[in-house]
Amino acid sequence: MQVVGYETDVASGSPDADGDSERDPIPEADGPIGGGLYVASGGTVDFVDAGPGTELAFGLGERRCAGTVHEGDHIACDAADAPYCDDHSHVWVCARCTGTCLKDEMDCHETHAMYLAAFAPDVLKVGVTKEWRLGTRLREQGADRAAHIRTFPNGRIAREVEAELAAGDHLVDRVRVPTKLDGFGRAVDEAAWEALLDRFDPIERYEFDYGLDLDERPVAETMAAGTVRGWKGRVIVLDRGGSTYAVDARDLVGYELTDAVPERELQSSLGAFGG
Repeated sequence: MQVVGYETDVASGSPDADGDSERDPIPEADGPIGGGLYVASGGTVDFVDAGPGTELAFGLGERRCAGTVHEGDHIACDAADAPYCDDHSHVWVCARCTGTCLKDEMDCHETHAMYLAAFAPDVLKVGVTKEWRLGTRLREQGADRAAHIRTFPNGRIAREVEAELAAGDHLVDRVRVPTKLDGFGRAVDEAAWEALLDRFDPIERYEFDYGLDLDERPVAETMAAGTVRGWKGRVIVLDRGGSTYAVDARDLVGYELTDAVPERELQSSLGAFGG
């Protein structure tokens, strides 16, 4: 049984990380959100729920390319590269767009929203997405604060302006998971966030609470065993052995899941020692 994907349930109802159904933006989100892992065995793909309160009890075996899923069936790959080999790596060209379309024909004619997002404590990001996906996109990234600042008739114009803003000193256009993890259990620098918003005239402001109730930063680990506390972006927060761990779900893709949970030494958080 191999992990071939993951899903963060960014809104009520069935998971929708690919944005196949339209949902209203979410101005405020309180409480834990769920998610899960897609696992494949013998060509069949199943969903393993990993919502809050779920007890995961898997060990991790060998890791290799996760292959691909076509029309609901898994096509395995024996390549050692993980999570994907060169033949199965898919790069979304729109993510690299700065206004010059990288496709044979431009197809981003929908209305796009430009947003600012804050990741605790003081990482500030500019981004764009289809307007109807704004709330979902912010939750997918695990943003703590956000603001819708501009609306554009298509993605090309939005990407041009995004690239200009990201070229400055105060904003980035991408935030990697290790940087996000540094902010888990910490508060947003409100002064820095408000100073940024003072430069714009926000259309709508957003505040997110993922219900994780963290007093300190969880320990970064790659494992699939423990009690799920919740998700923040693609990070699963697990409680195990008196400590709290943060698992990047993408780091699980490609692993074979086993029934034997190893009793290996794990780095403990300070909370495991009673403060």
